Amino acid sequence: MIPESTAAAESRSSEQTKISHDEANSSGAVNHSEDESGNENQQKNGRRRKRAHKGSENVKRKSARAGCSRVGRARGRRGTRRHVENVTLFEVITMGRSAMRAVIDDWIQAYVTDRDSSLLDLISFFIHCCGCKGVVTAEMCQSKEDSDVMSKMVEELDEVASMQYKKFLAFPWILTVTWPMDTDSVEYPLTQPGPYGRWFHSEFCDFVSVLVAQCQHSVVFDSYLMNTLISLLTELSNSYIRAFRHTCTLAAVKLLSALVGVALSLSVGIENSQKLCKVQKTKTTRQKVTPQLERIQKKIAELQGKRVEIESMMDIVFKGVFLKRYRDVLPEIRSICVEELGLWMKLYSSEFLNDTYLKYIGWMMYDKIPDVRLKCVLGLQRLFEDPLLLPKLDLFTSRFKERLISMTLDKDNEVSVQTMKLLLLISRTCDDVLSPDDYKQLLQLVYSSQRPLAAAAGELLYLRLLSSGAHTSDSQDEINEEEAHRVQTSARLKSLLQFHQESELHKHVVYLVDSLWDCGGALLKDWAALTSILLQEPSSHGPGLTLSQQALLVEILVASVRQASEGPALAGRSGAKKAMNAREKKLQIDDCTKLTQHLLTVLPKLLNKFSSGADVVASLLRIPQFFIPECPEAENTQALSSLVAELGAVLDFHSGPAVVEAAARTYLSLCGGETSCGSVARDARDSLVQTWVDKLTALLEDSLQGDCFSADEEKTRDILSTLRKLRAFQNCHDLSRWSLFQLLSPLLSAGGAPSEVLLEVLQCLCFFMIWSLNGSSGTLTSREKAVAQRLQLRLFCERSHHCLSHSDHSVRHQAFLGVCDVLVAHSYQTHVWDPTSFGPLLHTPSPKLQRALSTFVCLHVFVGSDCDSQSRVSEGSEVERLEDLHRRRNLLAAFCKLIVHGVLEMSTAAEVFMYYTKYYNDFGDIIKETMYRARQTDKIESSRTLVLCLQQLFARLKKEQASGGRAQAGVQTFTSIKELARRFALTFGDPVKFRECVVMMHRTGIEFVFQEFNQTPETPTPPLLSYLTILSEFSSKLLKPDKKTVFMYLQKHTAELFINLRNECWQPLVYYRASLLTAAEGEDAVSGVSSDRKPCPPNRSPFSKQKLEGSKSPCLFIPVDSKVCKGHRSTFSPSHQEKTIDVDQFSIPLEPAARGLNPEGSVLSSSNEGEDDTVEIEL
Repeated sequence: MIPESTAAAESRSSEQTKISHDEANSSGAVNHSEDESGNENQQKNGRRRKRAHKGSENVKRKSARAGCSRVGRARGRRGTRRHVENVTLFEVITMGRSAMRAVIDDWIQAYVTDRDSSLLDLISFFIHCCGCKGVVTAEMCQSKEDSDVMSKMVEELDEVASMQYKKFLAFPWILTVTWPMDTDSVEYPLTQPGPYGRWFHSEFCDFVSVLVAQCQHSVVFDSYLMNTLISLLTELSNSYIRAFRHTCTLAAVKLLSALVGVALSLSVGIENSQKLCKVQKTKTTRQKVTPQLERIQKKIAELQGKRVEIESMMDIVFKGVFLKRYRDVLPEIRSICVEELGLWMKLYSSEFLNDTYLKYIGWMMYDKIPDVRLKCVLGLQRLFEDPLLLPKLDLFTSRFKERLISMTLDKDNEVSVQTMKLLLLISRTCDDVLSPDDYKQLLQLVYSSQRPLAAAAGELLYLRLLSSGAHTSDSQDEINEEEAHRVQTSARLKSLLQFHQESELHKHVVYLVDSLWDCGGALLKDWAALTSILLQEPSSHGPGLTLSQQALLVEILVASVRQASEGPALAGRSGAKKAMNAREKKLQIDDCTKLTQHLLTVLPKLLNKFSSGADVVASLLRIPQFFIPECPEAENTQALSSLVAELGAVLDFHSGPAVVEAAARTYLSLCGGETSCGSVARDARDSLVQTWVDKLTALLEDSLQGDCFSADEEKTRDILSTLRKLRAFQNCHDLSRWSLFQLLSPLLSAGGAPSEVLLEVLQCLCFFMIWSLNGSSGTLTSREKAVAQRLQLRLFCERSHHCLSHSDHSVRHQAFLGVCDVLVAHSYQTHVWDPTSFGPLLHTPSPKLQRALSTFVCLHVFVGSDCDSQSRVSEGSEVERLEDLHRRRNLLAAFCKLIVHGVLEMSTAAEVFMYYTKYYNDFGDIIKETMYRARQTDKIESSRTLVLCLQQLFARLKKEQASGGRAQAGVQTFTSIKELARRFALTFGDPVKFRECVVMMHRTGIEFVFQEFNQTPETPTPPLLSYLTILSEFSSKLLKPDKKTVFMYLQKHTAELFINLRNECWQPLVYYRASLLTAAEGEDAVSGVSSDRKPCPPNRSPFSKQKLEGSKSPCLFIPVDSKVCKGHRSTFSPSHQEKTIDVDQFSIPLEPAARGLNPEGSVLSSSNEGEDDTVEIEL
């Protein structure tokens, strides 16, 4: 029944209190409470159980039978029920799509019977989907043009009744929604976190689509349902309430999408009818069948009229909702509008795909929210995929092309990737849209750090340059298919080489190969074609590759081999898949097998051809590292013998670091495994090493004359070349049986040895000692061997210690790194060796060496006065600065390893920790990690180290101030020391976990200040008293009972001192005591000391001798002012209050009246603490 107009006044008063069921039925108002309908969006949705509808559903009249049938159709298929519950349309969402269709069919039947009540049920459904805990009432409206009616369209707050209401026109009704004010901040269903929000979004959209689909053949054209529904959604989408605006905008655009589906169905019907009409017209000319033709024409006219009506509805929704909401302040609403607009253009291009609508997509590509931009790009992708729609996109493409190209550099990775894919579609379908300059800009993205974007750019590169085959002439008809494939591959590779050579942004070929791997993997994995091109000699058929192109093609070959063997994981590039499935693993194994089979036989030829180029040879030597030793092809001993022979020839010709290190790693890969090929490679390696050792022995016998190195330039060059080879192989292989230590150690003590020779010797001996320590479990079979190993270790440390003062900085750095690495390896072996067998004997570095290592760090790592390395280094390029920083970080990390592994005393770390804040930008991460590891080892000792660090800095500062000289480099200011203490305090996380550590730091600090201090008239205050200000930075980490304990410890050390708080020199003590006694963190310490004090009577001078003799306070203070704390007045008895004023004006109680001073006047006595049920730490 339609509500009467008199319900308006009644509903307004009842909205602010409580609308009774009888009043609502008598006035004809439709009352729906969210509390009655369950407010399913706030309930536990996992169970999705339907509850009985207790309220007055609008169909609780003669449509009760329809309600029963709708539930019966939705639920009754599973079994017969004696009792059927009545559900609302909102509850239907929880029942699934099949039940949704059945219930909507029943709702349509009820609508045909009583359209007003059923339509009001639908209106209530949308209100409830907004998450509104309110009441919906309705009154009749006679005319839209009535000025009185339009003036009632309000959206206001009633602060008196704590209610807010929205009154809007959904012709022919004026609807009023009333709900409490505090519900606006509650999450509504669309914004619910987790799977429920996504599920509700999907089900809600399905409901709107199913509703229109089920009504398209009946009530959708009755000029009543859709008009009211569109009016409702339009009004609510304009609300300032976010829930209404968001939910109803989604419903409106989904309604328009459903209407697009109806229009498409009508268009199909019109097209079929027109075809039938043509057939009937042909028959009419011969058989005169007029009535049937008239029926078809009438049907066409009817369908066209319906389509016009549907398009009118679509236009109303677009202008009433989309044009107002596509610029909404809420990003979700803008995203919804743009996404649906792209769908409309795709589905109903005849109406929506024109420049009038495309401009909104172009404008929204400038939105500041990435999701909105992403929806625009995805919508355009669907349009450019259809070739039939391309002519309508010409103007849009030319207008917004620059914006699309700039979006490839979007800060959101997904937006940039999808934009590149869109431009790839444009490049495929429209040849003349992108200019050569545009392609040049886009193709540079193959070197992007994001692999998805680089792969999309690689696909564009492959499409643009590599997909087109080589143009063959008539003379090539006689060439066989294999030769044609080789020519085509050669043309593609030349295009790729030219592109990389012209590129100026990046020089790493591996990133280019990784970008092309997904689309051009067949080309890059054609190793037979690649090697044949490299082995090809220039002929009359065409010019061959230049030397630079050959070197670049070798890099492409090596990069493709690496990509096939290891996958797309590259340093500096993110976004690659971290795990491979079974199919990808099988493909990887097959590729490795193929490359092993082919390159094992071809690689010797390549090495022979390019043996003169060091860079090319170094790249080729990396290929065997990716072979699979287990495959049958790798058992070809003849091919392997040829390969190792070429390796030996290469090592005889080259001695550069890149070639020698690559050869050493290649031998390491070939020597692994107990196969026949492994034995062949090991024999070849041993033969090479023996040759080098014999050669070096002969050279050193002629060059070492006593303790002096005397060799000419040629011999020095040969010695250096041999040492480089031995050093590289010693790094990868265990060469202990050649006794290189006895051969090379005399060079460290010999005078006149070049710095390059000493550098190689130090590295080689370091590797030898590490291999010796690593194999201790198998080689140390007797105590004599263990003693000999310790003697070698001691001798190495002594010789390296001597090299720490060498004039060449490279030698100094290598000596330092070698000592640190060897000592760390020795410490590790002493912890893991089996006690039942012989192991490495304990070796402790001498105190002289420890001091030398610590001094070396301070002199060579922490250099310069500025904490910022960029301002510290003024000369040289940025690359040199970064290299220098990298070297210094390596030195610091090596020294910190000695502390972490227990080689050096933990107190040594104080020399490092003191630079934590000064060099935080350069070494902060290393020092912080050292603190963490040291604290894991021994948290008490690590805390002592922090205290020692602060005390050393403070002592240096006091010494500098006492001397009155200029500030030195190692002296920090008081402010910087205090900041360092604050940083140290931040490293203590849980106060309970580090309770003992913090208390120990306070105790040590108090002893540091007051120990061995005798008060005299010349020295009234301790010289280190200002250290208490630094120590107060750790007071916030003390627990409340520990603050009392530390305060008592402070009182104990100040018991015999005469303290005058008026003097500025005692302010550090004031500050520290306040930090211990304040109850809240961050409270101003000084204000906590001097606030709320009672004036002292003038005749009670604290300087009175009588009072000083009669006082039993542990410490004497002269107060800063004449006030006393209010808490003391409420705590002390009258007999003790006077004594308290004279004894200690400074103490502030931490607890209420039950926590006072004892009768003796002592502060925070132990007897009172025992009653506090607190834990006390023994000092």
